[in-house]
Amino acid sequence: MLKEERHAYILHQVNLHNKVLSSHLSEQIQVSEDTIRRDLAELAQEGKIIKVHGGALSNSFHLGITSQDVYAVEDKKTIALKAVQLIQDGMFVLTTGGTTIAELARMLPKDLQATFITVSLPAAFEYANHPNIEVIVIGDKLAKGSKITVGGEAISKIKMIKADLCFLGNNAMDANDGLTDNDWEVVQVKRAMISTSKKVVVLSISEKLDTAEQLKICDVEEIDILITELPPNSKKLQPYRKKGIQIL
Repeated sequence: MLKEERHAYILHQVNLHNKVLSSHLSEQIQVSEDTIRRDLAELAQEGKIIKVHGGALSNSFHLGITSQDVYAVEDKKTIALKAVQLIQDGMFVLTTGGTTIAELARMLPKDLQATFITVSLPAAFEYANHPNIEVIVIGDKLAKGSKITVGGEAISKIKMIKADLCFLGNNAMDANDGLTDNDWEVVQVKRAMISTSKKVVVLSISEKLDTAEQLKICDVEEIDILITELPPNSKKLQPYRKKGIQIL
């Protein structure tokens, strides 16, 4: 791969997954980690990514979920519009963070009366703008990359909740490999959320389907509903429907 091709590939992966690891990119592109580190340094110098220890973050994810250059924002708005229809008055709703969750928060009906519980500071700020919903923020150590609270205390608090709905942002999902991520602490938080919720809903742009990261969150059979921007009868979604997941 030429350097320009590597840079284009890296930039796409960063925007798609919000966070990438140098070691993973090295395996994917089949070049040394030193080469990847130099590529990341150049892209960061150009202002295209945020370089961090061991990898990189997306500019839109790092600078704030109100950023104008959020990746695939129109698709995420479509997903959020579908997701809002699942929420009813009186529900306890547990959410992670991310740009799709932010779009969901902005689309909540003004007359909705529900309780939203989140580990995400940006999501909490969006929920706080709503006139009628109660907002509970689960505190612990803040993971700066994902802007969510992680750690033993956060997980213990999550397990005390019996949520009606759990909305999970998605990093990678595959019909056989399940739901996966590249951040150990985020994985533990999402596992706890799944274990304590009556219904688990994954919000994902279709481009993140049929992909996998290194750390497993759960099998797809533990997911009740998958929401993408695609029509529910799309061929790409058939493997997930066959696993018993409701597709919206």
